[in-house]
Amino acid sequence: MRRPTIAELAQEAGVSVSTINRILSGGVVVRGTTMQRVQRAAERIGFNGLGTIAHRIRDSAPHFRFGFVLQQSKRELYQIIGKKIIEACRGRREEVVEPLVEFIDQLTPDNCAARLLALGRRCDAVALTAADHPVIGQAIRELQEAGKPVVTYISDHAVPERAAHVGTDNWKLGRTAAYLMTKTINSSGRIAVLLGNHRYQCQDIADASFRSYIREHAPHFTVEESRPTQEESDIAFQIITDILYKSSDLIGILVVGGGVSGVLKALRQIPEERRKAIRLICRDIGPETRKGLSEGLITAALCHPLDAMSDLLVQTMIDVARRDGVAAVGQRTVAFEILTPENL
Repeated sequence: MRRPTIAELAQEAGVSVSTINRILSGGVVVRGTTMQRVQRAAERIGFNGLGTIAHRIRDSAPHFRFGFVLQQSKRELYQIIGKKIIEACRGRREEVVEPLVEFIDQLTPDNCAARLLALGRRCDAVALTAADHPVIGQAIRELQEAGKPVVTYISDHAVPERAAHVGTDNWKLGRTAAYLMTKTINSSGRIAVLLGNHRYQCQDIADASFRSYIREHAPHFTVEESRPTQEESDIAFQIITDILYKSSDLIGILVVGGGVSGVLKALRQIPEERRKAIRLICRDIGPETRKGLSEGLITAALCHPLDAMSDLLVQTMIDVARRDGVAAVGQRTVAFEILTPENL
């Protein structure tokens, strides 16, 4: 089979033969967009020097090293998030992004702040998922002052020095959860609310807006005081087990933080008739949530669209890194997804 020539590649890409030669030789600077157009043309016609073109693009592209602080390495959800972030970094066409993903298992503010600072010193920018706490806020300030911008991810922080935030609209999420729950319950009763920690802004806002909707549209429901699980499924299991033992009128459970696997474990231990009368709404999709949806134990999961959010997160970090951390990019929001047993 005849191999395409340089002249044919130039014609396909809409550039001159000399431009193709400059790209292949690597001796003269060629605009990145031009090289990418040539690369796409080379892929279309099967040009033999595709590897050389890709190498030239990589060498000439801006290089970034980004850190990503995630939580709880043992939770499959965060492992999935980490993988999606790495895929988003490696999928960049105009930049070379080296991702450093670190998981924090000990979620104390001091440990989170120390890990954030250590990672920030090695990177051009850092993304952080953590509870909002003054100690962590101070670490964000120190990195900002050192020219290392911090982007909060999923849960925001009340720190003016954070460069940007990427997440969903948690006020809408909480009210949507309340809408779904009230529309699928035909009797009055109690609703339990579980969150990981009151210092996670995303969870606290969703909790508040859930209650706002109930007060406005379904005041005949009784919403229990929020109970923190510290993102641990064993604690969630014990909380729901105790509620089920003490109350016969539990009709709904909202889980806006970690611990849904513990809730599912508790529900599986009660009679099916009682279980079917309880609506469970949670956040995000992992293997355990998917199983709970398939079993019909979960009414709905309100999820971060991980592919879209990861792409937006990486783009946001590139934006703040290029500004040298001086100007804030602001808040960037993506719409959450609603999964039910019927569209799983």
